[in-house]
Amino acid sequence: MPFCNNSTDVASVHGLRDILARIETARKAAVSPAAFTTLIAVSKTFDSDAIRPVLAAGQRVFGENRVQETTAKWPALKTANPAVELHLIGPLQTNKVREAVALFDAIHSLDRPKLAHALRAELDRCGRALSLFIQVNTGEEPQKAGVGPREAPAFIALCRDSLHLPVQGLMCIPPELEAPAPHFALLAKLARAHALSFLSMGMSADFETAIRFGATHVRVGTAIFGTRPPVTA
Repeated sequence: MPFCNNSTDVASVHGLRDILARIETARKAAVSPAAFTTLIAVSKTFDSDAIRPVLAAGQRVFGENRVQETTAKWPALKTANPAVELHLIGPLQTNKVREAVALFDAIHSLDRPKLAHALRAELDRCGRALSLFIQVNTGEEPQKAGVGPREAPAFIALCRDSLHLPVQGLMCIPPELEAPAPHFALLAKLARAHALSFLSMGMSADFETAIRFGATHVRVGTAIFGTRPPVTA
């Protein structure tokens, strides 16, 4: 196959196919899965050479953590692959909102009023359509971004009803040392209570559990691309 130039390319393509197969198996085993489950291939810290084989294998939805990194590597890749969707899954600073709205098709990290107002202003300015997910800190971890579960209803109302932002779903990252299922169940309950259709939850270690609770988007990186290279400043 032309997209498999070396052992790393072969491993990433095999990893992609394995994850897609596992998603389908998990969906069949789930009592009530979502209508669809989209794989977001998390390409943060991986360069264009690592991404191209996965693109050539047919993957079209990718996740990145940082605006600056995305700006550096994705414009050329997206020009060559115009059907690609880019999802911002990392924290977003308000001074990066203009760049983020121009780059991404979805933002999964809406988590505070200042950011909500900045997004509203930029969407009004540029007229671009994109999907927004509110990040919920289901474990109420002080070091982690996201609105707390008790504050989520008011924040959802601010974003969707007052600012009329295109909020379509919720996102969470469960605490590393806790069972993820209760956190996925909580996020699903919040989404149902507020008639939100999308649930961004589940990563390499727990996406099959997330599918059981109705995940519409799972964020998988290392299981596809392998061990991440060290982040440089």
